Order: sequence, then structure tokens, then C-alpha cells
Amino acid sequence: MFGGPFVHQIDPVIWGIGGVHLWFYGLSYALGFLELHVWCHRRLGLTAREVLNLSLLFSAGVLIGARCVEVLFYEWAHYREHPGQIPAIWLGGMSTPGILLGAIAGVWIFCRWHGRHFLEIADALAIPGAFLMGIGRLGNFIDGQILGSVTDVWWAVKFPDAEGFRHPVVLYDGLKNLLLIPLLLLLRSRRPSRGVVLAHFVLWYGLLRIPIDLFREYPGTLMGLATGQSFNVFMTVLGAALLWRFRRGTRAPEHEGIATARLDDARGLWPRRLAFAALLIVSLTMPRDWTQDVPVRYGKRHAGMRHSWLYPSIGSDEQKVAGVP
Repeated sequence: MFGGPFVHQIDPVIWGIGGVHLWFYGLSYALGFLELHVWCHRRLGLTAREVLNLSLLFSAGVLIGARCVEVLFYEWAHYREHPGQIPAIWLGGMSTPGILLGAIAGVWIFCRWHGRHFLEIADALAIPGAFLMGIGRLGNFIDGQILGSVTDVWWAVKFPDAEGFRHPVVLYDGLKNLLLIPLLLLLRSRRPSRGVVLAHFVLWYGLLRIPIDLFREYPGTLMGLATGQSFNVFMTVLGAALLWRFRRGTRAPEHEGIATARLDDARGLWPRRLAFAALLIVSLTMPRDWTQDVPVRYGKRHAGMRHSWLYPSIGSDEQKVAGVP
């Protein structure tokens, strides 16, 4: 790729078993959930039971939230005609705003359940959250989705089913997300007021994405702006408001990782472990962030892909790119 324009021919499928395909896009979710689980175990001083509950609620919240927002707000024209496909995440269809909303909902439920301070947990999870969003963009790239504008720069990419060489804008966004991690770690090491780390994540996630999305092609608009830019402006304004609100709040307590973890009874953990493993496996079945006729979309890059009851034929009039930010 570094010697000139790159022609994207990467097979997005990791493995197929029993007619089910496992995808690099889904792997990015699974790795993000697993990294969050390890982070919570080592850094938050939670019991093993609490770590599993938080990992389960966060992961389930991300998957459910991303799916619901995609179905209801971006692809409802398709799903109202095919309601039986609403649970079919193996056809694609996951929304970035839904990921954030679902994660917040999962963390809020955990905090209500275990009597934890929401802002304290949210501050800590902003760091693995940035990792999840970063490697998620790598999954987007391997899939060959999210198109930048046409360009002749030497690092341009010829994406599948797209005319011309284009900016790999999805890699720009992924790098931006990963670069948030050292910033958030530095902020957390200074023990700021509760909510400040979360506010910085929201602020810089949206603000830095604004110039990146100038190189992205969006098929739709919202409030007069490209769909994603409307989302970016909202995130930036929200982050700035949260930062102003939390900057003089209560300082977060200092955790010492594993050493502060309370003793916990290991009984009853195996059902939670199995449930978390099941969520990781389910994540692997997701091909991309909008619904596709999977064999038509990927048949040229993965030999032997056929229509089946899991991967039905979806008419070309329904197979349109949703303006997913």
C-alpha cells in the first residue's frame, strides 16, 4: 500500500462453518469487548462478578443499541417490509450513534444495579471505548466500506464496487480514535473531576472527526449537513457542555487496579462467562454496518458464498447505502 495507490481485494471473511460466515468486521467488536473486560478486571477494582456483569451489559447494550438505531432511523424502509430480518445482524446493520447510546445504557444499568457512580465508571470506560471505536474502523476498512472522496494521493485506495481511487477516510478516523487513548490516559492519571474524562472523549471524538469527514462521501444529509457531520457537531457541542458542567465537580477516587478489588464468591460465575463468550461469538457473525445481500456483496472476494435461509436474496432496489455516520 505504501508504494502507490492500493487496490482493495481483502477477503472480509475469517472463516465459514456450517453455512455461517465469521467476519473481520465482527472481530473488531469482539476484540473491543474483550479488551474492555480485561481493562475492567485490572483497573477498576471490581469483583469478578461485577466485571462480568459490566462486560455483559456494556456488550449487549452496544449490540442492541447499534441495531435498534440502524433499523429505526436509517433502514426502516427496508425493515418495515421485512420485520423477520430485524434480529438478523448477520446481514449487517449497526449504527455508530447506536453504539454510543447502547454503551451508555448498559453502563447506567450496571451502576444502578451495583450502586456505582455512573460518571466514575463512564470515565474509566472511555479509554477501552476509544479502542473499540478505533479497531472498529479497521474492521470497516477490511470490509471495504465507508468511502472517501476521489483523490490522486499516493496512499489512495480503490475500494470494491466504487469508482476511482479514494481517500481511506475510515483509516483516518480509526487512527484518530486510537490517538485519543494516550490523551485520555494522561487525563485520568491527573485524577480530574468525575465526568471530565468522558467529556473529553465526547468532545474530541466529534471535533476531530469534523475535518476528517470533509474527505468522506455521504449519500444523505441531516439538518442541511452531511449526515455524519450533523452527528459530529452534536458530539462536539455536547462534549463542550459536559466539560463545562463537570470541570469543578467532585474529584474521582484513585483506584489501584487489582489490589483494590474486593473479594468475591466465584460461585455462579460460569453462566455469566458463557453468556459473555456467546456475545463474542455472535459479534463475529456481523459483516458490516448496513444491511446487505451478503452473497452478492462479497461473492467476488470470498469464493463459494451462496444464498441460503441465513443469507437471503435482497433486491437491488432495497440494497441502498444508508447514510450511517
